[in-house]
Amino acid sequence: MDVLADALEVAGVRGVLGARIAAGGTWGISWSRIGGAGFYAVTAGTAWLGVPGRPPAQLMPGDVVLLPTGTEHTLTSAPDVPADPCDCDVAERADGGVLRFGSGEVQTHILSASYEYDPAVSTQVLASLPEVVHIRADNGGSCLDDTVRLLGRELARPQLATAVVLSRLVDILLVQLLRVWVARNPDGARGSWLGVLCDPLVGAAIAKLHEDPARAWTIDLLAAELAVSRTTLARRFRTVAGESFGSYLTRLRMDLAAVRLRDTDDALESVARSVGYTSVYAFSRAFRRDRGHAPGSYRRSARV
Repeated sequence: MDVLADALEVAGVRGVLGARIAAGGTWGISWSRIGGAGFYAVTAGTAWLGVPGRPPAQLMPGDVVLLPTGTEHTLTSAPDVPADPCDCDVAERADGGVLRFGSGEVQTHILSASYEYDPAVSTQVLASLPEVVHIRADNGGSCLDDTVRLLGRELARPQLATAVVLSRLVDILLVQLLRVWVARNPDGARGSWLGVLCDPLVGAAIAKLHEDPARAWTIDLLAAELAVSRTTLARRFRTVAGESFGSYLTRLRMDLAAVRLRDTDDALESVARSVGYTSVYAFSRAFRRDRGHAPGSYRRSARV
C-alpha cells in the first residue's frame, strides 16, 4: 500500500495549472490568500518571494516553492521593489495566457499552479507542512531537477497538447517535491503527517489501516500483524502520530464515509459496512460524534 498516494487520492488533491509568468526589468506583484495550496517553479531568471513575517527569499532557476496553505505573498524582481495586486485576468488576456510583468527583455520565467483538496477530509497532507516549502535546484540531482527542466523545455517550445503535458507535470512535481523535502528535512518532517510515514513501525501500521479500513482492527490484531507487542505499538503510535491508533482509524473511516455520503447515493448500511461498522446505529453515533451531524443530515447539507 502506497499510503501517500492513497492519502492524496482520499483528500482529493488535484493540481490546477496556473499562470505562466514572464517578467523583465523592475516588477512586483502580490496575491492575497488563495484557496488551496500555491506552487511556483522557476524555469529561467530569478525572483524574490515575500511572505509576511519572513525575510524575502531569492528564487533561482530550477527552484520550486510550495505554499501549502495559500498564504498571501509577493513576487518581485528585487527584495525592495513594491508589489501591486495582480489583475491576472487582464494580464492573461493581454498576452495569450502569459502574465507579462515589467518592461524590456523577458529575463524571468515562472510557472504557477495551485492544488485543491477536499475540505471534507480531515487528514490533509499539505496542511501539515510548513507555511513555505522552498526546494532549491541544488538538491543532488533528484528527479525533481529533471522534471523542472522538462517543464522549462515544454514552456519554451510549446507543441501539440502542451497544456496536457503541463497539467500532468504539475501533479508529478508535487509528489517529487514532497519526496525531496522529507529526505532533506528529516527534523522538520518529523512533526508532519509525512514524517509519521517515515517511522518504520508506525508507517507500516498506517499502511495496514489504509489498505483495509473496514477490517475489525484492534490494537492487538494490528500488533500481531506487525510482529510487535501491543504495548510497544500503542506507545510508539501515540508518540509518533500524536494520537492513538483508535483515533487515527476513526478519522480515516469518517473521512472515507463523508466523501461517500456526499458523492454517492449508497444506502447508509452500505456506507457503514465499507468503513468497518456492522450496524447503522453504531456508524451513525460515530459519525455524529466526529462531524457534528447525523449521516443523512450531513449528506443533504454537503450537497447544497
